[in-house]
Amino acid sequence: MLKDKVAIVTGSTSGIGLAIARELAQEGCHVMLNGFGDATEIEELGHEFQSKFGIKVGYSPADMAKPDQIREMVHQTEKMFGSVDVLVNNAGIQFTAPTENFPAEKWEAILSINLSAAFYAIQTALPGIQKRGWGRIINIASAHGLVASVHKPAYVAAKHGLVGLTKVVALENAQTDVTCNALCPGWVHTPLVQRQIDDRAALEGISVEMATRELLSEKQPSLRFVQPDHLGKMVVFLCSDAGSSITGASLSMDGGWTAQ
Repeated sequence: MLKDKVAIVTGSTSGIGLAIARELAQEGCHVMLNGFGDATEIEELGHEFQSKFGIKVGYSPADMAKPDQIREMVHQTEKMFGSVDVLVNNAGIQFTAPTENFPAEKWEAILSINLSAAFYAIQTALPGIQKRGWGRIINIASAHGLVASVHKPAYVAAKHGLVGLTKVVALENAQTDVTCNALCPGWVHTPLVQRQIDDRAALEGISVEMATRELLSEKQPSLRFVQPDHLGKMVVFLCSDAGSSITGASLSMDGGWTAQ
């Protein structure tokens, strides 16, 4: 069903975003990649997608902290491919500190990239999506969009806000074939998380395996990471006919984190 549809996936040059882009490409969806990274590696990634999946690939270096660049990314995609059918707002950053010590610039940056960027992308893409009468908007929130943790005031506020934005967009388009949902993953095994595990192991003088178990046991009862490609497959499902009645939902993929 996704053959020749067009998707934008923000923050898709690595980690969760890359896994989502790969799953969409595998289903025949043309993809606009976005994110930071080595230009040669990103170009090679585009060539890999094109040769392996027979799709078209674009790349936008748009900074998700800059609304004008976000709007230009959407317009660039429409100009290059003719439409935007699937929008996955995945880009995000993190910083931790007690609320009373939380730097103002970090608060502004996290709210901007984790929440406002999704708003500007949705606002710009929606008119074309509504005109064509079909679309899927999927916001990558977090378990922290449903529950809180200490020392994460900006991240938790932004992800809760993203869940709220999801509901509004879903309601405004409920009588159409345009859906908007949020995925709320727990700990996902990405290179960023692996670095946290390695740092923890070194700091505490324990094995990587023990550091991994400690990290997971704090929040995730399954003691297993959510896999990035599982998130990608859920995105594909939400884009399918079987997912057409799911809108305004906050779907937990957290190994039991928010069941506690």
